[in-house]
Formats: sequence, structure tokens, C-alpha cells
Amino acid sequence: MLTPFLATACLVLSTAASLLSGAGSSATIPAWKLQSTTKIGNDVVQLSSSNLSTSSWYSVGSRGTLMASLMQNEVYTESDLFYSTALQKVDYSQFYMPWIYFSDFDVESTNGSHFFLKTNGISSRADVYLNGNLVVDKNVQAGAYVGLTYDITSHIKEDGNVLLVRVYPTDYQRDLALGFVDWNPYPPDNGTGIWRDVEIKQTGPVSISLPQVIAKLDGNLIIKLDVQNLQENGVHGEVMCVVSDPQGKELEKPRFGFELHSKARQTVSLNITVSNPQIWWPRQWGDQPLYSTQCTASTSAGISDLTSITRFGIRTLTSKLNLYNDTMFYINEKPFQVIGAGYTSDIFLRFSPEKLRTQFTQVLDMGLNTIRLEGKQEHPYLYSLADELGLMIMAGWECCDKWEGWSYNDEGSGQKWSAADYQIANNSMRHEAEMMQSHPSMLAFLIGSDFWPDDKATKIYVDALKAYNWEAPIISSASQRGYPDLLGNGGMKMEGPYDWVPPNYWYDPETRLGSAFGFASELGAGVGTPELSSLKKFLSKADLEDLWKHPNKGLYHMSTNVSSFYTREIYNTALWKRYGAPTSIASARPDAPLENYLLKAQMMDYEATRAQFESYASRWNANRPATGLIYWMLNNAWPSLHWNLFDYYGHTGGSFFGTKVGSRKEHVAYDYETGQIYLINRGLESGKRSLEIELLGLDGKSMSKSTVNAPSNPNSSKAIGKVGGTDKIKDVALLRLILREGDNVLSRNVYWLSQKLDVLDWDSSSWYHTPVTSYANYTALFSEALPKANVKITPGNGNILLENMLKVPAVFIRLNLIDGTTGEDILPAFWSDNYITLFPGEKMRVRLDFKNSSNYGGARIEVSGVNVADQSVMIR
Repeated sequence: MLTPFLATACLVLSTAASLLSGAGSSATIPAWKLQSTTKIGNDVVQLSSSNLSTSSWYSVGSRGTLMASLMQNEVYTESDLFYSTALQKVDYSQFYMPWIYFSDFDVESTNGSHFFLKTNGISSRADVYLNGNLVVDKNVQAGAYVGLTYDITSHIKEDGNVLLVRVYPTDYQRDLALGFVDWNPYPPDNGTGIWRDVEIKQTGPVSISLPQVIAKLDGNLIIKLDVQNLQENGVHGEVMCVVSDPQGKELEKPRFGFELHSKARQTVSLNITVSNPQIWWPRQWGDQPLYSTQCTASTSAGISDLTSITRFGIRTLTSKLNLYNDTMFYINEKPFQVIGAGYTSDIFLRFSPEKLRTQFTQVLDMGLNTIRLEGKQEHPYLYSLADELGLMIMAGWECCDKWEGWSYNDEGSGQKWSAADYQIANNSMRHEAEMMQSHPSMLAFLIGSDFWPDDKATKIYVDALKAYNWEAPIISSASQRGYPDLLGNGGMKMEGPYDWVPPNYWYDPETRLGSAFGFASELGAGVGTPELSSLKKFLSKADLEDLWKHPNKGLYHMSTNVSSFYTREIYNTALWKRYGAPTSIASARPDAPLENYLLKAQMMDYEATRAQFESYASRWNANRPATGLIYWMLNNAWPSLHWNLFDYYGHTGGSFFGTKVGSRKEHVAYDYETGQIYLINRGLESGKRSLEIELLGLDGKSMSKSTVNAPSNPNSSKAIGKVGGTDKIKDVALLRLILREGDNVLSRNVYWLSQKLDVLDWDSSSWYHTPVTSYANYTALFSEALPKANVKITPGNGNILLENMLKVPAVFIRLNLIDGTTGEDILPAFWSDNYITLFPGEKMRVRLDFKNSSNYGGARIEVSGVNVADQSVMIR
């Protein structure tokens, strides 16, 4: 019997175009219709009619979770959904029942062909039907990362094929899904739906798998792939792989003849040697040449199957534990210090290649070399882009839900695994291994995060990775809580912090907790305060007032309300103590106290990230080296008030530029605890360097000045002297370090130093924070007695000349690019430096790069700062 919805539906003819063009062709299902079973029922036969009207269903692209799909159809808009607490007002109950994705398509010919359907990621369980026939049920197509290939030859027809995917509600504690822990509120649909592409493939009697390439520095290549006979009778033929160099020139066509019995499968290995191989390097060390291969299987009847193009790089990658059981990575046999941050997917698993390219470009602009994916493996494009840009990827499973439902998980998260879960884990790992194997950007795969997997799961993961010729290191977990015997110690620490700590924390002489030693898999000072233009996009007037009027209040755009990070209390306590309570600074502007709070917040964020990245870089050659760090986090899944190096909208703030200064390829850093200066070279070149050191009072008078000459050695860090005169500081002084190669400035760095350091209570530390019993005092920076500076701004030819016209320092100059007509931010904007402090009479050129658009009503630079008058300068 028809449901009322179907009974009133008008019948329409299928307008599907042919997806496939013959043997070896494949295609992504380009579009779907989507509707809840509460409205259309569950009658598969009725829903599988090619004449079914779906005009009242939602239209979706090739992929989209339920919430992402509703947003595509403007049921919800991002600006409304993310504003204040609006997200919690969404009707969650609409996602408690299954939903159905519908697509129809044609193929050109079915005679003698074999057809396959490949899933790549459906969260978290689904039944799949083709033309009313069950292809697979939710007990097999289970797990957000599971990608399986199903033979649909017996169900397919030339015209009017109807594909139905019925998705079931996702539960992060029950399903091996893709969740967010306490990073942000859970999405109302828990990410349910088709979030990766579904593909259809046509072959002849023989199919071949994607090739895996094993490449050595001497140019020896091994290409491995599986050949399968799909017929009852025997078949013979040939596999040929075309190998091309990075310029597209064809190098070789290795071949392999096969003879397969009924339904037999065979692994094929092809060997070639590339003369004068072009080596792939991470961006900080060199170029990223990418070779390629494409393989064809042929029989006497012609081409039977054709793979997509596989790109690969020639490089080696290893890891080992040092004497302290800290992991050390090696790329092309050179020790590689990991300097990175933790990436997150969009809250609704929406994916934009353009946005990702911008984000990865910002990562490299900061000087970072690695991204950690904690259960956010995303799409193949991510890895291809990382290969292209020279950015390393450390992938792995996530914490704090079903993925870590072990009996020894004392946090109690995630239901305990059943026998079926181990099979889902196996399917998940095999799909991800196949997707990632060829990419030179792959640094490691972490099969555990906070906790290590049990012995059975560990063997499943390792066997799956090895089955796909995995070469990158396999790490047991991101913490030191334990490890499986098969892999041993993961060599990484996860001891916090995740909330604010002062800059000298990272330079702890006793190397405690998260301070600069070993490999820190996730840690940070919890900063990442958006600037006002971004805040106004997602916070109400009352929300904005809470930032400075109610500094200890729980905030919806922090972490969840059951998290340790629901308030900014620890952060705000430090800001009030160190920089002073927000003040209007005698301004009549209604936002003045908030602006003052945000200015101080950007200074806090800047010094926090700079100290963290500088400390790890400076300890690269210590007795117990700092072998790597992953800042928690890189970005946010939605507009957030913390844990980022650039905000949700791509606007860069204090945390970004503190990181950028602290992660420069060649740099000098100040150790807050000892007063030592470290010369840091993260590149592979050497040379003679000179360092200018000056300590300046806020009155503009020099307190000490010196020059140090020193050789800069590749891939190293060393102490080259101490700063003099710090004992003369009465309130606040400014320390400027300028590193030069001849007349060329390699690094410029200005610190604000207090008479005393923050005092940490290490014995009272928690897993996320070390308390401070006495704070450094920077209130003099915001005193009415601080002389006002006069900064002249002269734009021209992509450069902005900043000139301090007076004999007092210009402190923390903020530059922001806006549309001259609308006043909206122009994003992304890439500044060579920002949040700049100029000494008396000092000039400095800042490069600016942004996308030119006729839509802009002329670009303007907004200028502000601690003691710098606001101004706006037209540049275009």
C-alpha cells in the first residue's frame, strides 16, 4: 500500500544521463535526492521506481550529511545556525529515524560487462539497494570510514537504474564514526549520511586494483596491484603500467602477462628503475616532484579495466625511539622535527577544496610542516594537496568514543567492542590504507589516540596496513598510557596543557609535563581569540558583553558544557592579572572595553603560541631533544572562541602571527627562564649570521645593545649568548632581536618583558593546566602614562611601509584588510608580518597578498595598536 506521500506523487520519466562509457570507466554518483522515512515510508519497491517523483525531496550533490544537505537546501543557513545559541534549537528528533538517498542513472551497455558499486564513507550504517534488490545491509556497510566494493552486475540494467541508500542514525559511543569529542557541540545529526562519494565502475572479464608504489631514493620502484578474473572460465591477458616523470614525460611501460583460472586473483609486481630520480621533500627542505602511473588490464577482447592516475613521490620515511623513548622521524635519512597542529573537519562534514587549499597555504605561511588528523581523514584531495604543497600528514583514529571502547579505558568512553566491531575496524583500516598509501606526504598512522588498541585490534590494523604495502611508521597511540606488544611504545606524550599557561612554562628547566622535550602529540595554551569583525558574525550583543563583563561564565562557543573548557576563566584570570581589566581608555566608542579586552587577548595569544613553538624549535638539539609538537588545534569545526591558529572564517590573529614568528625557517628565540638566545635553522643550508640585540624601555631609551656573529648550521639549534640588562627592568621593557645574513633580514622578533616572570605551581598541575601563583605584570603597556606613537603607513606595489615617526616605541600594531565600501574583511589576506612593535624611528616593510576582485570597493588597511591611533589607509 502506498504511503500518502507516494500516493499523491506525480510520475515523471527518468532524466538520468549515462554514467559509464565502457570497460575501464568509472564515475561518481553526481547527485542525490534525499528525504526522511517519516515522510516517504520504507517500501523499497515503491521507492525504487524510476518513475518516482522526487520533486519534493531535497536535492544534494555527490555527497552530504543530513545536516549538510538541509543546509544546501536552505532549510538552515550557516549565518543563522552558528549565531549565538541557535544550533541547540534545531529539532534533533528529525534525525532519530532513517533517511533515504535516491539517485538514478543509465549505462551504455551491459553485454559482457561487469559492474561494481564502491562506497567510500557512509556514516555510520546503511542499507544499499539497486533496482529494488538489496546490495548490502547495515550490518556490513557499517562504519564511517568503511569503503567496500560490491558486484552489482546481476542487478544493473541499461536504462533507469535506481540506487537507494538508507542511512541509520549515528551514535558516537556505539558506532565507529567520525566525531568531535569536546571540540564543539555535536552536530544534530551526528554526521549521519553519505559524506564521501559513491562510485560506479564498469569492467570487462578482468578487474585490477589501484596500484601501490614503493619508491626508493636510488630510483628503484615497485608497482603492486591485484588482478582478478571475474568469470567462471579461465582468462589470460596482460597488465601494463605507464610511468611518467613529474614533467609528464613517459618513462617506461612495464608489463606482466597473466593467466587466471575461474574467479582467481593474483598479485602483480612490476619493477622499474628511474634514472636520476627527482626526490620529494617537505616544503621547508626542497621541491615536491610527483611521478605518476596508470595501469591497464587487457585481454584478447581489448581493454578490460583501467585505473585512475596514481601520483607518488620518491622519498624515504622512517622513525625510531631515541634513548628517552621519544619518537624521532627521518625524511630522506635526515632527522625531521615535526612542527604542526591538529586539523578538524567541518562540523557538518562539508568539504571545500578551495577552503582547504587556503588553510594549507596558511599552515605553510606560519612555517608549520605537519598536520595531524585525529579521525578526520577527509577526502583523497587532502592528501593530493599535501603532496603538492610539501606538507606532512599524521593520520589516525580518534579518542573518547567507540574507537577507544577498551576495558582499560578509565575515562569510560565508548561502548566495549563486539566481534562485529573488529570486522568494521578491519574494513575501515583497509579502505584508508588504500587511499593513503601512495602519498609521499604521509608521515605516520596512529592506530590509537589517548589509549592504545587491544592486541586483537592492533594486529588487524597492522595486517591491514601491510596488506596495502604501507611504508610510513605505524604508531600505537598518541600518549604514554600503555601500548600493545606488537608495536611497542608509541614514543609520544600527551600530558597537556590544553588551557592557558604563561610563556616560561615551555622553558621549564626540569622538563615537566608539556614543556619543550620529547614528542608532544597534542598540546597548547588554549588560545585562538577571534578579532571583533569575526566575533560579530556569530555572537550576539549579550554574548560579546559576556567576554569582558562576565569573564568566568560558561560560553556556548567554547567547548561543550560538560567539558573542562566551557569557560575562559583560567585565560581571563591571567589576562586581568597580567594586562589589567578591560577599560575604555577614555574612548567614547560603545565597543571600547570589548576592543581593549580583545587587544589584550591578541597579545596573550601571540606570546603564548610564539613561546610554545620557539621553545620546541630551540630544544631540537638539547640533551633530551624536542622531537616534535602538534599544537591543539589548527582550526575549528565551527566559529569558536579558542583552540585555533586562525578563526573559522580564515581571519588570522595573535595566535597565527605568534606561531609564524616562532616557526620561521631561520630564527632567533629568547628563553624566558635563562635569558639565553637560541639561533635556530630549520633548513638544510648554512651560512654566517649576525644578530642585533636591543633592550628598550617604554620611554624609548635603550637599556642595552649588542651584536653577535655566529655560524648558522643546517637543521640545528644552539644557544649563542644571553640578553644583558634585564635586571634593570622596572616595569616593562621591549626586547628586539634581528637576525641578518649580510643586509638581508631573516628574522625580526620583539618581546615585551616584565620585571618578574609568572610563577607556576607545578605540583598542582592537572591534565590540562598548570596553575600560576604569581603573574608577570604588563599593565604599564596600557597605562595612561605610556607615550603615544605616530605610525606612518605608505602602501605600494604589494608592500606596506610602516614608519614610527616618534622617539617612543609603537606597540603591537594591528593591520587588517577591509573592503573600502562595505567595511567587511577581505579574506584570505596574507601578511608577511602583523601585530608589530616598532622601535623609535624604525621603518619596516610588510608584504601583503590577497585575491584581487572587482567586487571590492577599493581595499583599505585598518591600523590600530596599544599606543597607536586608529587610522585607515586606501591601497586600491
